[in-house]
Amino acid sequence: MFHTRTEQMKALLRQWQLQSMVIPGILWMFIFCYVPMLWLIIAFMDFSIAKPMLESPFVGLKHFQDFVTDDRFWRSIRNTLGMSTIKLVLGFPIPIFFALLLNEIRSLQLKRTVQTISYLPHFIAWTIFGGIALNWLGEGGVINQLMLALGLQDREILFNSDPKYFWWITFFTDTLKETGWSAIIYIAAIAGIDPGLYEAAELDGANRWQRMWHITVQSIRPTIAILFILAVSGILGSNFEQIFMLKNNMNMKMAESLDLYIYNMGLVSGRHSFSTAVLFARSIVALGLLLLANQTSKKLTGDSIF
Repeated sequence: MFHTRTEQMKALLRQWQLQSMVIPGILWMFIFCYVPMLWLIIAFMDFSIAKPMLESPFVGLKHFQDFVTDDRFWRSIRNTLGMSTIKLVLGFPIPIFFALLLNEIRSLQLKRTVQTISYLPHFIAWTIFGGIALNWLGEGGVINQLMLALGLQDREILFNSDPKYFWWITFFTDTLKETGWSAIIYIAAIAGIDPGLYEAAELDGANRWQRMWHITVQSIRPTIAILFILAVSGILGSNFEQIFMLKNNMNMKMAESLDLYIYNMGLVSGRHSFSTAVLFARSIVALGLLLLANQTSKKLTGDSIF
């Protein structure tokens, strides 16, 4: 534990080879995350791609007023909040449960096999995984055949053509693809727990479920809190690649998320200033949600990002 800034600097200099490894990451973040923020100024201009940015006329909050009065914008907000809320309430705990159950597997070989299989779908691009999902959901697909065999439906259903199923399709496909990968950080946190705590609890007569709840869950609580705060701050975001692959003209009224709305306004319709204004406003709201979630978590649990 370093108690003075001088000690911290000495330790930094001693580890300069190790510390220098972060430089490429810092440069990448600066170039691709901070430099593009200069172009946020076009949210206050009537920007045209045919002339230099600074020659575009300044229009103030015109584009902000336009999207606030656009019914399609509010529909995209509804869809985004609907899909994000389902993923947050139902999807956020799933990787935690998976990590806890995986930790209870005593066979190291079986544990590694299950973990490897579970996170492999993460490395499949949505262009491929989305196509697989559409095939499963189509007429004659696995889902229809399974539902018919179980007697849960009496005819084949075009799930992805019915808007009422879309939010649940995004939830189940995202869960199937990302659960194993999302659980890695919890598995890493669990690996850092002192085994002596489990031994002491076992000597005191605690059963497996009691050890899981009172030791494992409590030990990874700070990790859960931080990831939950980040999840809340991203509630106005969505998995653009997933939605882009699964959307179609028949389910668009429930599929157009805020990210897809920004894409359609900016790249498809060419309203660059308008879409930048929407993105700017969303970023401000996301920052507010981050601060609110962080403060709430600090008061309720004592765990927070800052």
